[in-house]
Amino acid sequence: MDVITLATQSGGMVFFVLLVLIFFSLSSWAIIIWKFWELRGARRRSAAFVDAFWRSKRLDRLYEELTEHEGSPVGEVFAAGYQEAEQLLKTRARDGEADSGVLTSEMTGVESVERALRRAANEQVGRLERMLTFLATTASATPFIGLFGTVWGIMNSFREIGARGSAGLAVVAPGISEALIATALGLLAAIPAVIAYNHYQGRVKVIADEIENFTADFLNLVDRHFMRL
Repeated sequence: MDVITLATQSGGMVFFVLLVLIFFSLSSWAIIIWKFWELRGARRRSAAFVDAFWRSKRLDRLYEELTEHEGSPVGEVFAAGYQEAEQLLKTRARDGEADSGVLTSEMTGVESVERALRRAANEQVGRLERMLTFLATTASATPFIGLFGTVWGIMNSFREIGARGSAGLAVVAPGISEALIATALGLLAAIPAVIAYNHYQGRVKVIADEIENFTADFLNLVDRHFMRL
């Protein structure tokens, strides 16, 4: 009998375990494909924004053109920092502490800008890590779920032996074959999930490092009071 026939003819609990494993496998593959395109796009858009940032002579114009960099994690962090700095400038201007739209070292409020950047950075990294925990859960749980199905199936095989009073291959082999399918399917779900999880965690770290570097550069601009809004 082929694998599909064995699976469909498996007992109630083993069949339920197989359905659970199929759910985990299909879901993890959907996430793997989705995260591939999401992280690839985020990396490219962030690189394009960083390039535009260093080429730009006026940050207010860059802020107005953010729609061209929609979906860029670094761009979103920049927007949060810029908005905080702009709000700070307006507040200082109302108090008569700003001059010509330039942030000086006395009025930068670097700490508040830094907090805004850090908060936005955490939000972006959290967004990039969405659903990776499901891959980690799939990688760690499905082998044990499959093992449970195998143990259950073997127990059924032994009960069948006891009921028939015979331990012939024709009695034992079908039940054990059905049971082992659960372990195989558990591994089939777990292996791609663990590979994808580790790979995507590495890609998220690359983008997170890029965000961290940009945050430091942006804060340096503010601290050196070269930023014009």
